[in-house]
Amino acid sequence: MTNLILSIFFSSSLYVIFKFFEKYNINILQAIVSNYIVACTCGFMFYNESINITSIPKQPWFIGAIALGFLFISVFNLMALTSQKNGLSVASVAGKMAVVIPVIFAIIVYKEQLTILSGLGILIALFAVYFTSVKENVLTFDKKTLIYPALLFFGSGIIDTTIKYMQTNYVPNNEIPIFLSTIFGIAGIIGFITLLLKKEQKIEIKNIIGGIILGIPNYFSMAYLIKALQNQHINSSTIFTINNVAIVALTTIFAILFFKEKLSNKNWIGIILAIISILFVANA
Repeated sequence: MTNLILSIFFSSSLYVIFKFFEKYNINILQAIVSNYIVACTCGFMFYNESINITSIPKQPWFIGAIALGFLFISVFNLMALTSQKNGLSVASVAGKMAVVIPVIFAIIVYKEQLTILSGLGILIALFAVYFTSVKENVLTFDKKTLIYPALLFFGSGIIDTTIKYMQTNYVPNNEIPIFLSTIFGIAGIIGFITLLLKKEQKIEIKNIIGGIILGIPNYFSMAYLIKALQNQHINSSTIFTINNVAIVALTTIFAILFFKEKLSNKNWIGIILAIISILFVANA
């Protein structure tokens, strides 16, 4: 459970960092590219064996790492588009409710058994995500822009599902750092090419610093999640459910503590439901 708790903490800290980006007018794309470079470097630093760059493309997980690299930066852009077109609440709900995809995958492919208690906990978790995330009276959808949250939903779910599949079938425990380095490296290359195409953007030091601050917890959030998934005594459906709903609840608490955000009654209901769902799933 320690690995899962650490993953939740580092993932939630990303929210605080992004809020400070907004405060200090950090260019998101530049910071994200820098973040991927830093996260990639972290993986190399924590890899205990000798590094042979030419051997990486020969690894059985390499194709999956390339796909995840594309997905990482694509889903990030989808998150930004969804926030702009449909609102932050819609983006948050779409991204976190995607937990149903790896849960269904785990039940069908890995034959994970759900008890009545864990099934009820997962159902409560979906309501918790909705109520905790919604910042307006209602979530409104423009049919013309519905494609953005739909793609964000599937993209986020596919990332979690692919990570679990790769970890189970192709990535040995000792190769997690180099596996993550490859994912972040691919995402960084794609982001860098995007920056080059946007010639009007001037590179600023503050954006690079922001990326460095973001990259370290970003790496650890993924590293500890994969380590949590290696636990043979806990179903991946349980891990993904607790991970997603706890991140939503903790980021909401961070919003209160650090940014004095006011919560609606729905938000408080969401936090209570999040705690209940975690207790149900964890003790199933």
